[in-house]
Amino acid sequence: MQESHVYDMIVVGGGPGGYTAALYAARAGLETLVLEKLSAGGQMALTEEIDNYPGFEEGIDGFTLAQKMQRQAERFGAKSEYAEVESMDLTAFPKRLQTSEGDFFARTVVLATGANPRELGLADEAALTGRGVAYCAACDGMRYKGKTAVVVGGGNSAAADAMLLCRVAKKVILVHRRDTLRATKVYHAPLMQAENIEFCWNCIVTELLHEDKLSGVRLRNTITGEETTVPCDGVFISVGRKPATELVKGQLELDSSGYVVADETTRTNLPGVFAVGDVRTKPLRQVVTAVADGAAAVHMAEEFLAGGN
Repeated sequence: MQESHVYDMIVVGGGPGGYTAALYAARAGLETLVLEKLSAGGQMALTEEIDNYPGFEEGIDGFTLAQKMQRQAERFGAKSEYAEVESMDLTAFPKRLQTSEGDFFARTVVLATGANPRELGLADEAALTGRGVAYCAACDGMRYKGKTAVVVGGGNSAAADAMLLCRVAKKVILVHRRDTLRATKVYHAPLMQAENIEFCWNCIVTELLHEDKLSGVRLRNTITGEETTVPCDGVFISVGRKPATELVKGQLELDSSGYVVADETTRTNLPGVFAVGDVRTKPLRQVVTAVADGAAAVHMAEEFLAGGN
């Protein structure tokens, strides 16, 4: 195997965690490459407005923030390559990444591949994202202040989204395909006691009603088959997320949901491999927690490269 060039660090994924790692690594003098298959920002780039990232008092759209993060990292010497990673050998030294643009080699790898929200698979769902369809109440909840929001799901994510939304929305309608929540018991009493939360048990969403933007949802009762129309301003789809870990199965330790097992140090079970942002096990997946991971990963990578890991 011939290595034409070996980077100190390759970051897989150009989201906020990835480009923060690239920024910190480049400023620390590490030769750093970011591999991104589409464009900077990942899921963040699809967010129309981010109001909860510190430093932007008027908010900022995700695409613009992503571009700023990329340019900042590249200002200090980080390089970006638009390539899709097809396979990785993370046990080798140097670590080998096979991509659509050829093979790349590195002493350390930061996995920042993220996690994608699970979709309902309805017609026009993708087209309505940002125009009434959302997947993160913490990100987009304030857009529905004083309005009616539907939350779809019955697990912890849906329960947490409903609790957050009920503090800003006029009405929250929780739609669940069963007759009881799967969420942990700690959520049940607060949800039932909230005066502006309604429940649609044994129901699924079959259609998104809209013209230019969402105006309502059509529900079907899973027991009776009866269909009803529910007017609303927004629908939050909270049926779980899919971590992008297919390429590392069999190499990195994953939890039961498929996330990379890594604590606040971001270290994985393989020396020199770190996981940041939404792809790793963590209690809160937000832009601000992803960038914190990126900084931590570089600190640990420096220790590894210095022989202290």
